[in-house]
Amino acid sequence: MGRPTIYDVATEAGVSASTVSRAYARPGRVNAETAQRIFQAAERLGYRSGAAGQPAGGAPRRAIALVVADVTNPFYGDIIKGAYEAAREAGYQLMLSHTNESPKVERQTIERELGQVDGLVIASSRMTDSALRMVAKQKAVVLLNRVIPEANCVLNDAERGIRRAVEHLARLGHERITYVAGPEASWSDGVRWRAVRKVAGELGLEARRVGPCEPTVLAGLSAALRVAELESTAVQAYNDQLAIGILKGLGRLGIDVPGQVSVVGFDNIIFDELVEPQLTTIASPLYRMGFTGVRNCIAVAQGAQPSGDPLVLPVRLVVRGSTAQRRRNRTSPARGTTMVAGSAANSATSIVAGSR
Repeated sequence: MGRPTIYDVATEAGVSASTVSRAYARPGRVNAETAQRIFQAAERLGYRSGAAGQPAGGAPRRAIALVVADVTNPFYGDIIKGAYEAAREAGYQLMLSHTNESPKVERQTIERELGQVDGLVIASSRMTDSALRMVAKQKAVVLLNRVIPEANCVLNDAERGIRRAVEHLARLGHERITYVAGPEASWSDGVRWRAVRKVAGELGLEARRVGPCEPTVLAGLSAALRVAELESTAVQAYNDQLAIGILKGLGRLGIDVPGQVSVVGFDNIIFDELVEPQLTTIASPLYRMGFTGVRNCIAVAQGAQPSGDPLVLPVRLVVRGSTAQRRRNRTSPARGTTMVAGSAANSATSIVAGSR
């Protein structure tokens, strides 16, 4: 008996051959129940898709796709460097794509690249879990800063980093902490906000949330006015770009950082030491994340079995000039102060009080 074909799978699953082809080549275009039936039929028959990524004869392409949310965000710079180095050492090409923080563009990009690569490393995905599962059924997939059981995942230890930051602010005498959130579709944002609430509750602090916001300096400038209105003396931002924008925005409002408000970022990007005051932040091992992600993706593409448990990389708190001892005579911004507001920040705010 010869190798099973797409037509054998279609017959076994009770669908058309074109539906089978679409399930493998265009994730998200076939409903989840039908796709699951197709993949189960393919597994029973021992079918392996040639159309969805292998050239004639099944020879590997020796290429890995790296998909990032925003190539202009300096957060991704060291991730990209690490990814390129891992690909180079293994003799693979790296295809870099950016999705402009859009789940739709991310899905379309991945659909387009599935047939050209042996695997994908997706950094800070904005897609749904079900869409990512569909991709993981077709190719070797490694997720950075995201977890689903079906894929190999590499994370920074955000919970520990947030704990160190909130404890640092508590030692400085701060009792109200405002978390300035990132994109609504960000998995990492949910992890960080939950960690802020948890640690604040344990320490008897009050935690508030502003956002969601785009992860940009411009959005941080807009969020600064909301931070000032809440009269918190400390801010934990989703990322460094937001934190830098908040720092600058508070300055325009006449609020001194760190004299009146302490600001903490997340990531430790290159610009943190170029602003004044220099930004206190949670440093992530971004180069190592990119390197490890591509190395693991190549291993899975070559037949290795994912461990099933995410690889969690250590982080550290880097204390610089944007945090200081809380002053007891906090003053509000002067009346009539005007902000140059970006369109990215959302003014919606939810307030969660810690047990004090």
